[in-house]
Amino acid sequence: MDEPTSLAPTPTGHVTRAAAQVMALFVLSRALGLAREMVIGARFGTRAEYDAYLAAARIPDLIFSLMAGGALASAFIPTLARYFVRGDEEGGWRLASAVVNLVLVGLTLAATLAGVAAPDLVAVVLAPGFPPPQQALTVSLMRIMLVAPILFGVSGVVMGILNTRQHFVLPALAPSLLNLSLIATAGLLAPRMGVRALALGYVLGAVLHLTVQLPGLLRIGAQYHPTLTLRDPGVREVLRLMGPRVLGLAVVHLNFLVNTNIASRLGEGAVSALNYAWLLMLLPQGVFAQAVATAVFPTLATQAARGEPEAMRRTLATTLRTVFFLTLPAALGLLVLRRPLVAFLFERGAFRASSTDAVAWALAFYALGLVGHAGVEIVARAFYALHDTWTPVWVGGGAMALNVALSLTLSAVFGRMGLPAYGGLALANSIATLLEMGGLLARLRPRLRGLEERALGASAARSGLAAGAMGLLLALWQRVLSGAPEAVVGVGGILLGAGAYLLTAALLRMEELQRMRLWLPWARSHGASPPP
Repeated sequence: MDEPTSLAPTPTGHVTRAAAQVMALFVLSRALGLAREMVIGARFGTRAEYDAYLAAARIPDLIFSLMAGGALASAFIPTLARYFVRGDEEGGWRLASAVVNLVLVGLTLAATLAGVAAPDLVAVVLAPGFPPPQQALTVSLMRIMLVAPILFGVSGVVMGILNTRQHFVLPALAPSLLNLSLIATAGLLAPRMGVRALALGYVLGAVLHLTVQLPGLLRIGAQYHPTLTLRDPGVREVLRLMGPRVLGLAVVHLNFLVNTNIASRLGEGAVSALNYAWLLMLLPQGVFAQAVATAVFPTLATQAARGEPEAMRRTLATTLRTVFFLTLPAALGLLVLRRPLVAFLFERGAFRASSTDAVAWALAFYALGLVGHAGVEIVARAFYALHDTWTPVWVGGGAMALNVALSLTLSAVFGRMGLPAYGGLALANSIATLLEMGGLLARLRPRLRGLEERALGASAARSGLAAGAMGLLLALWQRVLSGAPEAVVGVGGILLGAGAYLLTAALLRMEELQRMRLWLPWARSHGASPPP
C-alpha cells in the first residue's frame, strides 16, 4: 500500500534542501518497489497463490484509501497549518489528536466488519472466479492484512503532522521500510510460509511505516489529547474538504475491484500478470507525470487565485507539451521492448517464460494508455487549482462506467479470438483513461478561454514523429540482436532509444528540449514530492 506523501510549502531558504532530501528518498522508494516485485516474482511468479494475495489486498487498500489516504492528507494538512500559523498550538494539537482518534476508531470498525464479511466479499465482490480453495486462501490472507490499514491510517496522520511542521525526511522514508519488509519476508519466510509470508510482511511494513515517524513527533514536542468528537470546527472542516476527494478515490478503487473480479474468472495468473504490467506502466507515469504535476500545481493555484486565465492557460499548455514529450517515447518504448524488459526484470525462479509472455501481453495494452494517465494527472490539478474538485470526480465516474463496460466486452472479444482475455482489461483501462483526459480537457477549455490547441497539437505531432523514429530503430535493434541476452536487448534498447529520441527531437528543433533544461532546476526548487 503506497500512500501519498503530501508536503506543505516550506520557507524559501529551506525548500531546496527539503526537496532534494525528499526526492532522493522518493527515488529510493521507487527502486525498492521495483526490487520488491522482482523478489516476489522470483518466489511466486504468476501462480494462483499470488493471485490470491493480490485480491486479498484490495479490501485493506480500499478501506485505508477511502478513510485515511490521500484525501485525508490533502484536507488535514492545510486545516492543521492554519492553527499553527495563527499561534494556536493547543488547538492544533487538539485537532491532530481528534483526527488520530477518529481514524483509529473508524478504521478499526471498518477492518472488523470486513474481516467478518470476508468470505462473502471474496466470493461475490473480489474473486468469484477463483476455485473454493483459492477463495479460502484469499479470505485467510485478507483477515491477516486487515490489521495494516489501521496502522497505515495512524501513520498517515502522523505524516501529515510532521509535514505541517516542516519535517519531511522520516515521512518520506516510511514507504521504503514497507518495501523492505515485503522484500525480507518474501526472501526469508516465503520458502517456509508460502504466500502468507507476504501478508505478514505487509502488516510488519505497516508497523515500521508508523514507528519510524514516531521520533519525529518527539522532536517537535507533539501533544496528545484523548478527545473524540465530530463537533470540533477543525474536524468538520477536514471532513468537508475530504468529501470530493474520497468520491474520486472511490472511483479509482472501484475500477481495481472490477478488474480483479473479472480477471479472477480468466484463469490462473491473470490477476498477477495485470498487476506486474500495471506497476511497470506506473514507473514512467510516476517519475514524469506525477512529479511534473506536483511541481506545477502551486503555480496553477496562484494564477487561478489571481484571476489570470491566460497565464494559467499558458502554464497548462506548456506543462502538457512537456509531459507528452516525455511520455510518448516512454509508452512506445514499453510497447516495443516489453518482452526483453519483463524478462530482464522478473524472469527467474518461479517467474517462468510463460509468466513473461503473460505480463508482456498485458503491458502492451497498458502502455497505450500511459499518455492518458499522465494527462489526467496534469489536467486534474488545473481543476483543483480552480477549486473545482467535482468535475474530475464525475468525469472519472463516467470513465469508470465506460471501463467496466469495455472490460466485459473486450475480454469476451479477446477470448473469442483465442487471445488471452485479460489483455482486454488492460486495453479497456487505456481507452477509458484516454477518453477521461479528453473529457477533462473539453470541460476545462471554456474556463481558460482555450488551450493553445494549435501549439499543443504541433508539439504532440513532433513528439509522436520523434517517438515513431525511435520505435522503428528499437524494432530493428531487437531483430538484429535476436537471441542476445535480455539485459542487452532491454537495457541497451532503453539507452539507444533515449539517445535516438533526443537526437530526433533536436533535429526537429523541439522547444521542449530547451524547456526541460529550464524546468528541471525550477521543479527541484518546489518542496513537493510525488507519491513514493
